[in-house]
Amino acid sequence: MRSYFCRPYSRRAALAMVMATAALPARAAPSGRVVDAVLPSAHFAHNRIGISPDRRISVYLPPSYGTGRKRYPVIYYLHTFFEDHRTIFDQHGVQTLLETAFERGDMGEVILVSADFSTPVVHSIYTNSSVTGNWEDFLVQELVPYIDANYRTLAEPSARGLTGAHMGGYGAIRIAGRYGGVFGSVYAMHPVGTGHGVYIMQGRPNWDLLAQAKSLNDVKADPFSQIFTAIYQAHLPNPTKGPLYIDMPARRVNGELIIDPALTERLTNSFFLERQIASGAQNLKGLRGFKLDWGRSDSNIDHVYSNHSYALKLNEYGIPNEAEEYNGGWGDKHWGPRGRFVSDVIPFFKSCLEV
Repeated sequence: MRSYFCRPYSRRAALAMVMATAALPARAAPSGRVVDAVLPSAHFAHNRIGISPDRRISVYLPPSYGTGRKRYPVIYYLHTFFEDHRTIFDQHGVQTLLETAFERGDMGEVILVSADFSTPVVHSIYTNSSVTGNWEDFLVQELVPYIDANYRTLAEPSARGLTGAHMGGYGAIRIAGRYGGVFGSVYAMHPVGTGHGVYIMQGRPNWDLLAQAKSLNDVKADPFSQIFTAIYQAHLPNPTKGPLYIDMPARRVNGELIIDPALTERLTNSFFLERQIASGAQNLKGLRGFKLDWGRSDSNIDHVYSNHSYALKLNEYGIPNEAEEYNGGWGDKHWGPRGRFVSDVIPFFKSCLEV
C-alpha cells in the first residue's frame, strides 16, 4: 500500500538541515545557469485584453547539465500575483538555494522551469478563459512538451514536480486535479482560493470602481479590485462586456451590496478548489506526493480558514495528502536559507521525484 506521504525525513532532521545550511559561509558564484526563452503559443489568439502569444519562460539548468548526457527531473514553479517568471530567480534567490542543497547532498540535481502567467490586469489564475486565453492548455499541452523536447529531462510524470506560492499554489493544485498523468507530485505553498473564508468574497472589491472603469488600468487603483478583476476574467469571462470583459457577481446600489446568486454560484463552482475535489479526486489520488501548507498568522484570516477546511475535505474523499499550518504569515517564511522552500519543499521533492 502506498504510504500516506512520500517524504521520509523527520522534522528534527529537517531542522538540522536548515540550521546547517544557514551556517554555511558565502558560496562562490553558482555554476548552473538560467536560460531565458520565448515560447510561441497557439492558445491566446482569442484573448480580448492584449495577451501576447509569445510567452516568456526561464529554465534553470543545474551545474552538471553541460558536462554529459544525463537526464534530469523537472520542477515547474508557478508564480503568484504581481510576479512573473523571473521573480523566483531575481528576488527569491532560488538558484543559490538549489545549488546549496545540491552541494550538501540534500537533493539531487533538477531542472527548474518558471513561465510568465501574468496578464495586463495582474494574473491569469491558471485557468482557460474566453477573455484572457487558455492558460491550462498552454501549460499542459505546450510548456511541458517544449521542455521535454528541448532539454534533457526525464520525460515521465513521476519525474515532474509542480509547486508554487499563493496563487501559484492554487494553480499547482488546480492543474494536478484537472490533468492526471502530467505531474507526479505537488507542493502548494500557502495556496489561496481553496474555498470559502470567514468573509464573503464579494465584499472585497471596490464595486463602484469596477462599475465606473473606462479601461483595465482603472482597476489598478485598488489591489483587491485588481486581483478580483483577474479572478472574474478567468471564471466569469464575458468577451462582449468591455473594458473589463467580465460578468460582475455583485454591485452597489445606494451603498448596499447586491449579490447575484446565479453568478456567485457559477464563480464559486469554477474558482474554489474545494468545489473541484470530487471531479479531480482520482487524479489527486494518483500523485506520488501531495502537500499544502499555510501560515497561521496570515493577516487575511480567510486563507487560514479555507486551507484548513480544504485539507479536511481532501480527507473526506480519501485523497492522500500532508497539510501543515505553521507559525508564520503571508509568505514571510518561504525564502532564504531558513525558509520553507529549503526546509520543506526541497526534501519533499527529494523524496517524491523519480531520479
